[in-house]
Amino acid sequence: MSDWILYLILAGGVAFALSSWWGVRRLKARHIRSAVREDSHKPGPGDQRVAVILNPVKNNAEETRQAIIDACDLAGWDAPKFFETTVEDPGYGQSRQALAFGADVVLACGGDGTVRVVAESLAHKNVAMGLIPLGTGNLLARNVDLDVTDLADCIQVALFGHQRYIDTATMGVNNDITGESAQHTFLVIAGMGLDAEVLGDTKEDLKKSVGWLAYTEAGVRHLPGRRKRVTITMDDQPEQSRKIRSVLFANCGLIPGGIDFIPQAMIDDGMLDIVVMSPRSAFGWLAMYVKILFKHNANLPMMSFYRSGKVTIRSQEPMPTQLDGDPSGEATTVTVQVEPASLLVRVPKAKTL
Repeated sequence: MSDWILYLILAGGVAFALSSWWGVRRLKARHIRSAVREDSHKPGPGDQRVAVILNPVKNNAEETRQAIIDACDLAGWDAPKFFETTVEDPGYGQSRQALAFGADVVLACGGDGTVRVVAESLAHKNVAMGLIPLGTGNLLARNVDLDVTDLADCIQVALFGHQRYIDTATMGVNNDITGESAQHTFLVIAGMGLDAEVLGDTKEDLKKSVGWLAYTEAGVRHLPGRRKRVTITMDDQPEQSRKIRSVLFANCGLIPGGIDFIPQAMIDDGMLDIVVMSPRSAFGWLAMYVKILFKHNANLPMMSFYRSGKVTIRSQEPMPTQLDGDPSGEATTVTVQVEPASLLVRVPKAKTL
């Protein structure tokens, strides 16, 4: 790659970081999504049995624990039951214990990985999930209009706020080369290709020091590369062949930095919003970036948008995948399907527009 193209990519990375910071400043003003199916509602009156699934290694974990205990005590409720995640079990066993405990609400205290695992366990269970964001991205919390910088307010919403049903989605990952397969739930955005490469190669020390901006550095390093041929099948439509760098499957569209990546993606519309990206050069990436940043309506040949309830991607060679920011292995076949109105989530009271 010539030096001038590298400089262009680096400049784009800096511009992304600056504009994303600006986007965070305007997040509350610009991102207010009303429910598609129904408005949020208050839970039933009376005491609640509270279970808390806590990632103990996260910053503010002990502060969060005490604040939840104090809030329940002030409300006159029984003391909450805590279940800590471990390296061996990121929340599956703890979620089962919380349900066996008879919880009315389960608080997921951690990053996007903890939230995703708890949501997978609570989907279709009609037990509310409260979000206490202690991670870097906090994707679902942002998409339900929680203030991720205000821990006390998030606790109040999780315990005493309104609630609404949202969609979840499942992604089946199969690798025909190794024979490995898995299926997991995601809540915000899953992907196959470049986005998963970037997430898997983000430097942990940089992530701890600068947060989500660390993904920009990894993204700059991975922009050069070749497109790969895949076939795409949506619902019952005919299969189509494409050369791609990345395919994203969005349940909702707000990402860190205040960037509304897919403005039309709604969290309870019963559909997936699919983005197929196939740029050939740095200029293609720059054009897509400008379109996303300024929400331009122009159609770009290297960026296609679709809506579907189910989508299957097949590739001859394994490609990396990710679920809500967590790498989920390489796959030759990915099948993604929406699960409408499958999760009950505590949310702030709807804003009056």
